[in-house]
Amino acid sequence: MTGRARSREAGRRAKSWAGPRGLLLILALAACSRAVAPLRGTPAPPSSIPRFELTGARQIVFRWEYNEEWIVARGEGVARLVAPDSARLDFFADGGFGSGHALLFGDRVLAPGGDLVRNMLPSPPMLWAAVGRLAVPPANDTVATVDGGLLRADIGRDPRWRVTISDGRFAALEYLRNERVSESIARAADGSVRYANTKARRTLRITITREEIVTGFDASIWRP
Repeated sequence: MTGRARSREAGRRAKSWAGPRGLLLILALAACSRAVAPLRGTPAPPSSIPRFELTGARQIVFRWEYNEEWIVARGEGVARLVAPDSARLDFFADGGFGSGHALLFGDRVLAPGGDLVRNMLPSPPMLWAAVGRLAVPPANDTVATVDGGLLRADIGRDPRWRVTISDGRFAALEYLRNERVSESIARAADGSVRYANTKARRTLRITITREEIVTGFDASIWRP
């Protein structure tokens, strides 16, 4: 694609997100995958990896910021979670310039709103990690180590998933290909979450502003 064609494409995408008032800031993001370090510490049995599952029903309100090459968008969102493996995510762009939602059932994502939401969402294991659920494909090749307050585990061979648990808290999930980090979720103690996809050059930052346990949700929210 020529430089002129790329500029036209960036302008088209900006209009589709922002509308006439210009929600988006156009910028270039430089991203590259980083090499992964070998596991360090004392070997631990795979059974030492805690199970991080959904319990009951929760509603999470958050702020989000999405970056993809020339595009930056921000807004508010709501996640509604029900054990064992159902979630609805709603995104509302600042200024009233658009919204969309996605449904997550196990390892299946439905985004009825089209490519707008579908393109910004991580893969299902990363989505689940963002809300504190560990749901990576099972694998026989699992290696774990303990290093101080950190428990790390590599699940699978190549590609593989690396889980980091800090003092019992699910802190990070990385997807590794050819010994390099392809996707990652980092979960801070304050509730903020950062997703990065180095190949696609996109990031999604989420800051939780409110979280509450609820009795359940109306069945209508699960319809596509």
